[in-house]
This record gives sequence, structure tokens and C-alpha cells, in this order.
Amino acid sequence: MALITNLPTDLLRTFIAVVELGGHSKAGVVLGRSQPAISLQIRRLEEIVRSPLLVQEGRAILPTAAGEALLSYAREMVRINDEAVRYFHRSDVNGVLRIGLPTDYAVAFLQNTLTGFHQRHAEVDLEIHCDLSRELHQQLRSDSLDIIVATMPAVRMPYLSRAWVEQPIWAASADVELAPDRPVPLGAHLEGCDYRSRMIDALDASERRWRIVYTGPGISGLQNAVLNGMCVTALTQATLLPGMRELGEAEGFPKLEPLRIGLFYKHPRLSAAGLQLVSDLVASLEGVGSGVRMLPN
Repeated sequence: MALITNLPTDLLRTFIAVVELGGHSKAGVVLGRSQPAISLQIRRLEEIVRSPLLVQEGRAILPTAAGEALLSYAREMVRINDEAVRYFHRSDVNGVLRIGLPTDYAVAFLQNTLTGFHQRHAEVDLEIHCDLSRELHQQLRSDSLDIIVATMPAVRMPYLSRAWVEQPIWAASADVELAPDRPVPLGAHLEGCDYRSRMIDALDASERRWRIVYTGPGISGLQNAVLNGMCVTALTQATLLPGMRELGEAEGFPKLEPLRIGLFYKHPRLSAAGLQLVSDLVASLEGVGSGVRMLPN
């Protein structure tokens, strides 16, 4: 029988902390260990995996290619470990959680999961903040938010837990008639929204004229503007409401570029309540049907 090598979760936790917090000293402060102790744990982990895991570039500590590969496994292994421990320490789940959701995606399974979590853990106060994805990423980096769901401008990003693809669709009121010789009346979120840029890029590429007739930060206002026949917009299947219809290429609306969306958090800074909510969100993602295609970490 082949000898099985185990990856100790304490070493993986240290590795995650060094990468996500940007150095051995900062990781030591969070984990309650000295810098030499942190360095020793990293060396032990490198010996187990037989690869260097970190490299210093200037003043930054970055993962090597092997470190990037291990980081994906490490986050999942530590999350599952913490989930198992929480099963036996349920009373430890309390506090305040600050959740960031993109303005164009703050509905469907996300809200259902948050509602279910709040009902099961009334002792945890949830603060929901909706904004453009670029702002959510910045607020996570500055520790103003604990967990975010946001679009991804790059394939690999810090603090990523899960990634999936959403296919935006064109949506209009079921009763609206769009004249092909008139500019398309667009409803959109604020400048910087990924849905907005995809609509404009698609129409420009097909040389179809357009004009913005409605701009707003919230999904409900945009949905109402579509239902009232004021505009067309890009939504997902989850945000397409009764009374709306999908527009296709036969009506002059080219297929929109898909969106890569991620679930992000800083594991070393997350409370027991936050880790429980992450597990709930991961379970919801894995349980949703069409419209969400999971991507490997």
C-alpha cells in the first residue's frame, strides 16, 4: 500500500494567511505566531509538497506557480475543516457580517441564501452593501467588507473562493415593439457596470445605433423601467421577470459576452459566522440549475 502524505491544515492556514495578508509578519499578527515561526511553517509545507511556494518581488510576497496551484486546494481544505469544527461549535456563530453584492446581481439565489442564513442565525447581524464590482473589490481589499460577490476582470484574482459564468441576455417588455430604424433605447446601471459595457460593445460591433434612456444604481428600478416599456437592457435568466421577453439575433440583438463572477473573502480575517455563510453560498452555487456554469478555482 502506498504511503499517504497528509497536508496539515495548520500549515495550509499559515500559507493562506501569508499570501492573502501580504507577508509573514502580518500573518503572524493574525495567527498569533512570531515571524520565525511563520517562516518555519512555510518551509515545512514546501518540504511536504517538494516545491517552493513563495517568491519575493520587490517588497511583495507572491505565490509561485506551485503556490498558486496549492492555494486553490488549501482554501477549500481549510474551509471544509472549519465547517466540520463549526458543526460541533454551533454557539460560536455570532457577530456582524458585511456582504457586498453587485448592483446587477443582488437577487435570486444570493438573497435566498442570505435570508436563509439570517433565519438560522438570528444572532448574526448582516449588513448588505450593493455597488459596482470594481468598488466591491476595493472595499474587500481595504477590509470594509467581509465577503463579496463580484464580476472578475481577470481570470486569477486575490481572495477568490469560487468562480462561475453567467450568460447575460437582452430583455424587453413582452408588449414593446422596437422599430429597427430607431436607436435602441437602453436602460443601464452606472458607468463602469460590466452589463452596460457589454450592451454597448455588442451594439457598436453590429453597427446598430443606441441611446441611454434610463440610468440607475439598483436592479429593481431597471427591471421596472423595462416592464414599463421604457427601455431594453441586459439581465440574467434569474433577473428576467414575468412580463418580460428575451430578445435575440433575429431582432437585431447580438449575443452578449458572458460574465465571469466570483465569490471572494479573506479567510484569515473571516469570523466563524463568515465562514459558515461562505459554506452556505458555496452550497447554493453548487445547487443552482441552468444559467450558472461553475469554473475550476
